[in-house]
Amino acid sequence: MNENSHNIAVTGIIIKDRKYLITQRALTKRNFPGKWTVPGGNLEIKDYINKPKDTSVHWYNVLEEVLKREVKEEVGLEIKNIGYITNMTFIQPDNSPMLIISLSAEHDTGEVVLNNESINYKWVDADEAKNYDLIEGIYEEIVMLDNLLKGNKVDWKKDLK
Repeated sequence: MNENSHNIAVTGIIIKDRKYLITQRALTKRNFPGKWTVPGGNLEIKDYINKPKDTSVHWYNVLEEVLKREVKEEVGLEIKNIGYITNMTFIQPDNSPMLIISLSAEHDTGEVVLNNESINYKWVDADEAKNYDLIEGIYEEIVMLDNLLKGNKVDWKKDLK
């Protein structure tokens, strides 16, 4: 990987009946074992390479397709109305940089069925989310989405109230 390359992932805060889906990561996960988070995963070339291009050289809406795939794999749900919340970067334990794009989506169909990446799940409102050992920043993203749904735009900041 060259020095300007990043791994790219998307996460999604899923909305159902004014509650947000959080999942507890398996204890065997390399990053943040046992912490609570939201579904998501890495962008992979297979997410678009075998699909028809939207122009002569481009694929559009790749992140949305990644989120749909990851949510289906991790929690068994179909989602719709995907929107943007925020993004962030961090350096992984192997020193590779990671860009994470945080999205929101509405629950469309299905009931939660966890795969082996998670050991528990809850539907919570923004106040209830405070009571879980969330990966740092996830609570603030939930509050941002809660504010967006109420018609207020809020940028990410630590300890958002």
